[in-house]
Amino acid sequence: MNPNGQPEGVKSAVRVLDIFELLAHHPDGLSLSAIAAELAIPKSSAHGLLSTLLGRGYLRVGRNERTYRLGSRLFELGSQYLAGADLFSEGQEIVRATARACDETVHLAVLDGQEVLYIAKEEGTNTIRMVSAVGKRFPAYGTGVGKMLLSALSAAELDRLYPCDQPLAAITARTITDPIALRQELAATRQRGYATDFEESTPGLCCIAAPVFDSDGAMTAALSVSVPTVRFNPERQAELRQIVQQGAARLSRILGYHTGESA
Repeated sequence: MNPNGQPEGVKSAVRVLDIFELLAHHPDGLSLSAIAAELAIPKSSAHGLLSTLLGRGYLRVGRNERTYRLGSRLFELGSQYLAGADLFSEGQEIVRATARACDETVHLAVLDGQEVLYIAKEEGTNTIRMVSAVGKRFPAYGTGVGKMLLSALSAAELDRLYPCDQPLAAITARTITDPIALRQELAATRQRGYATDFEESTPGLCCIAAPVFDSDGAMTAALSVSVPTVRFNPERQAELRQIVQQGAARLSRILGYHTGESA
């Protein structure tokens, strides 16, 4: 037992997870000293853990030979997890098909607290600079997928996530920062069945998002199409809305959702 009353094995496991989570934010790698200092663990203990993880493929040498970064073994395990989850495996194919249909960037995301987690992405041939990436999180209130997913929450859940007396941080000059205005936007999103993002997460970029439902009828994810503002005219908006709604409806049917309506 350690001084805190924890079995040593548990303490080591916690430290390993802390290392993974720390390095996930440092793709170029961190040194032994930096890891030990950041996690407040002895360098000798950190060295032993890092050496073991390196030998098993969970870590690899960073861009600098004296640094460590995440290894391919973690990707392999993550891929096995994704392969067993219909939303991930089927969702990726829907994302690809939707991107081919519109030649724009398409995302699939889920809600995790106040953030959205991007679980699939496919780019069109028109390259645009975006903040998103598979596995990356972003404030839900500033994105089309996020607003779509937030629209399914109850008033009590919204109050817990976004108290009415606490302004939201601006991501761009067009981000909704007033909690009351956000609720109004979510109500409109709920009523029309799709969400929009007019340069609220990335300057010069707009998107339309549609809901994905599971077999229980719960909104489990959101699918979106992103397009540069210069191409987001009314005609294109209508076209993209139809494409993304069709893609979301198709994924919903694959997940077992039935409405009695065709999409």
